[in-house]
Amino acid sequence: MTDTNAAAASVDALSFEDALRELETIVETLEQGRGSLDDAIAAYERGAALKKHCQKKLEEARLKVEKIKLDESGQPSGTTEFDA
Repeated sequence: MTDTNAAAASVDALSFEDALRELETIVETLEQGRGSLDDAIAAYERGAALKKHCQKKLEEARLKVEKIKLDESGQPSGTTEFDA
């Protein structure tokens, strides 16, 4: 497995909250200009992967919410099958 594939796999294993927390840390580091150019490029690439992962997780959550069934009184009565 290449480093890029390993990094992508590790991002996919993160929860939304963990990915967002790491992304916030990367943004702070880049904004402060700490580290070398190579480190900044690597951090930017990691941040882009984290952003994509967070967007995917949010979209999945949105679709799940849209699938919630409501009864006549507007109360949740179950869900429909979610197709990823």
